[in-house]
Amino acid sequence: MVLGGMFRNAAAIYLHLVGSLQRKKAGASLTRYLHQTLTMRKQLQARRLDGIDKNPWVVFTKLASECDAVNLGQGFPDFPPPDFAVEAFQHAVSGDFMLNQYTRAFGYPPLIKILASFFGKLLGQEIDPLENVLVTVGAYGALFTAFQALVDEGDEVIIIEPSFDCYEPMTLMAGGHPVFVSLKLTPTKDQELDASSDWQLDPTELASKFTSRTKALVLNTPNNPLGKVFSKAELEVVASLCQQHDVLCISDEVYQWLVYDGCQHISIASLPGMWERTLTIGSAGKTFSVTGWKVGWVLGPDRLMKHLRTVHQNSIFHCPTQSQAAVAQSFQREQLHFGQPSSYFLQFPQAMQRKRDHMIQSLLSVGLRPVISQGSYFLITDISDFKSRMPDLPGAADEPYDSRFVKWMIKNKGLVAIPVSIFYSQSHQKHFDHYIRFCFVKDESTLQAMDKKLQEWKDELGA
Repeated sequence: MVLGGMFRNAAAIYLHLVGSLQRKKAGASLTRYLHQTLTMRKQLQARRLDGIDKNPWVVFTKLASECDAVNLGQGFPDFPPPDFAVEAFQHAVSGDFMLNQYTRAFGYPPLIKILASFFGKLLGQEIDPLENVLVTVGAYGALFTAFQALVDEGDEVIIIEPSFDCYEPMTLMAGGHPVFVSLKLTPTKDQELDASSDWQLDPTELASKFTSRTKALVLNTPNNPLGKVFSKAELEVVASLCQQHDVLCISDEVYQWLVYDGCQHISIASLPGMWERTLTIGSAGKTFSVTGWKVGWVLGPDRLMKHLRTVHQNSIFHCPTQSQAAVAQSFQREQLHFGQPSSYFLQFPQAMQRKRDHMIQSLLSVGLRPVISQGSYFLITDISDFKSRMPDLPGAADEPYDSRFVKWMIKNKGLVAIPVSIFYSQSHQKHFDHYIRFCFVKDESTLQAMDKKLQEWKDELGA
């Protein structure tokens, strides 16, 4: 009976195909026609990709290259890494030939050992290299692994805005539900520039976001795009709520060494009761200005880390050995100098603060109002004056103003920035579409090219 039905169905399909083929022009390829006819009618993409396929970085990077503009949008240094890091990589490539092969899946032994030693002192923990450290393909890989390992269907994840734009899609891909809470600006006096420290969490509003379904909170300090460094008092509020509601904390701390004006970075995992519920994520790319090496790490208790290792071993499995070896040697060098004037972690932020100050003065010359960044690669700039003077820039009706302004600026002024609205959830974008983000961690030649473009802009304004 079943076989008979199968044969009848097959015969019907055959007659349909042959009949259709006979109606085709002579010479048509049977193979090609069968392929076209039998194309899958099922949805190809997994549902977890719905709504996350658009990427604003592609749009602005493409436009920047087409207009030959000065790229102050993307967050990467366009100057060489420190000599000791380059030498470490060269040694890894030309030295021990076994570094061309696989190493331990969860991290190159010398690297996990130095990470455990270095960060154990900072966090006040006895960190076991084998149980409390996982090396990943960049901090991006660390974040993805954390979300996949710990966020389940229907779990709520609190995201503090403005936030790096991967947190929301990673939550959605894991089946979770993002819940947003925004930092609010407390304005300064009229003549003074705002600072990133003026953007603060409302403790009552934050507390209202916790429910019985809340699984995790994502913290990013120093914050991208704002450059805010969360104070100890602010971290204590977050820590208290996480403990009260039994919530995990995913703490993205890739810019921890890039803090300015005497600010101090504090890892939330160092606060009482937080090590056991926190994943601390770091990046060699941001630490040593080697974003292309793609070496990141996660530190945390074994009760959480074992689940990340499960995801890691069934996806990436292994990260490039030579990059890990170079990062290990770079940390070993820094450990010898840490806390001294010769420390790279002291010298680098001092140099970047000078670049930040340079950019602030230059942007002010054309009427942009920078927000003084406490940390990270970035500062944001208020474009409210331009929004009031030229509100009808070209663009789609529903396109946020900052996005239209950046496109106009790239095409007409030769400068690339990133609209800050992309760092907000859809419902909040309209409230923050009068800011754009610049990256100041750039070579002197790039900053001089920026100065030239801004001087031309200033001359046009004065004409």
